[in-house]
Amino acid sequence: MQGNPQVIATLNQLLAAELSSVDQYFVHSQMYHNWGYQRLYARIDHERGDEIGHATRLIERILFLGGIPDVAARTALRIGTDVPAMLKNDLDTEYEVAAALKQAIVLCEGVQDFVTRRVLLQLLDDTEQDHAHWLEQQLGLIQAVGLQNYLQSQVEAPG
Repeated sequence: MQGNPQVIATLNQLLAAELSSVDQYFVHSQMYHNWGYQRLYARIDHERGDEIGHATRLIERILFLGGIPDVAARTALRIGTDVPAMLKNDLDTEYEVAAALKQAIVLCEGVQDFVTRRVLLQLLDDTEQDHAHWLEQQLGLIQAVGLQNYLQSQVEAPG
């Protein structure tokens, strides 16, 4: 099937953002692991896996529409130097991805590509309801209980 070229280009822009999120989450998860914050490591490593799933869905859709996935492109990484900065940087990235997804959804509606729209709505739900919400909670917890108490709670592995 030959898809709309503007939709394919937009999907490739989203793919660049998702692959950058994979990279950022990978670096942050390894930093948490190195520092001994096993709970943060486990969660952010899980988020990295979610982002790989998002990238996979975008690649599948680009291919279905007759496009070529651009897996080399990336957006800017925001690597933090401490836990609050890392969480804030990840949240900012999720906000940007959510805004880009919303714009892409509007484009898909305009060209009546409702299947791609549905795929993007699923990614948006995951981005807003899971990723961004969890990051907002963590930053709220740091404000509520203080950084040292928060960090102490992140030392032991979940389970």
